Amino acid sequence: MKALTYHGKHDVRVETVPDPVLVENDDIILRVTATAICGSDLHLYRGKVPGLEDGDILGHEFMGIVEDAGQGVSKLRRGDRVVVPFTISCGDCFFCSRKLYSACETTNPGRGAIINKKDVRSGAGMFGYTHLYGGYAGGQAELVRVPKANVGPLKLPEGLSDEQVLFLSDILPTGYQAVLNAEVGPGSSLAILGGGPVGMMAAASARLLGVERIFMVDRHAYRLAFAAATYGVEPINLEEEDDPAAYIVGAMDNRGVDATIEAVGFEAKGSTVDTALTTLKLEGSSGSALRMAIGATRRGGVVSVPGVYAGFIHGFLFGDAFDKGLAFRMGQTHVQHHMPVLLEHIQKGELEPHAIISHRMALADAAQGYKIFDEKKEECRKVVLTP
Repeated sequence: MKALTYHGKHDVRVETVPDPVLVENDDIILRVTATAICGSDLHLYRGKVPGLEDGDILGHEFMGIVEDAGQGVSKLRRGDRVVVPFTISCGDCFFCSRKLYSACETTNPGRGAIINKKDVRSGAGMFGYTHLYGGYAGGQAELVRVPKANVGPLKLPEGLSDEQVLFLSDILPTGYQAVLNAEVGPGSSLAILGGGPVGMMAAASARLLGVERIFMVDRHAYRLAFAAATYGVEPINLEEEDDPAAYIVGAMDNRGVDATIEAVGFEAKGSTVDTALTTLKLEGSSGSALRMAIGATRRGGVVSVPGVYAGFIHGFLFGDAFDKGLAFRMGQTHVQHHMPVLLEHIQKGELEPHAIISHRMALADAAQGYKIFDEKKEECRKVVLTP
């Protein structure tokens, strides 16, 4: 089969690799009909995450048709059309039984990214996201092995296109969970840091849940213009506004917003000090976006972090967070928990996640898709690949 493989920083290639096979009796083999490039894939593309090996197949946003199924698969059969969550969860462990699927204790033989690990078990395995998370082959391919098929894949009803439901695999539940974690609703105010796909899905989810006022901070004018037109956000361009947090505080009666969603993650562009420390590996993640989030949020508010972080951060301003009495909610998304309700919203026309798609490309052109997305060329918001 053809698949997108990793070979080093900025070096991904579509190559011929062996077809996947059933390993466990609850596996399925999926013939991929649509897959996407996620913003967190760019961390891998830029060589920022350890644990990748030459030839690893990338991609964790995908869907398709069941090609084969193990004898233990009871909920699906050959020919079913499904979308697959990016985390691999058993459904039975301590955390899965509490619907904390991304914390599954049984599916990740890798170490995970915790530095001060002790004997804590690793969280859930992930498709196409390094050997820290299990080394599972990803879905930017013609075929993919999907473990734990009785728990993860969501069978789809007739009448919905691939593009309408593809983002149930990751970015839509991630944006939605970020809004739930922010504890906002009708009449609330919210700041979203980052106008990438997750930031866009957070804005869509916030509107769905009745949030009244939404600020969005980004440095790309075309993304802000799209979000303003589509979701009614109040755009703040980092290239024009030196201190977005101060602007937001001033716009909210010198209090700040009820909550802030930090949808940028550890590669947030920061100060010269941030850049130097990350380059020298003296900090694991840039703290600039988190500092902005703390500054923009009112006393007693919430900072919700769907952006990916690892390691340690200087200048976290924990004292400011304490003084303001802020709550922090964060972590990988419990996709399996949110998929059914989000599917219902899509069926009713209340969510249109496919609106953000800007580029549709063949899997054969995936390397070019990564380059365009990484460099923000051609006003790229989201790339969907078709094998």
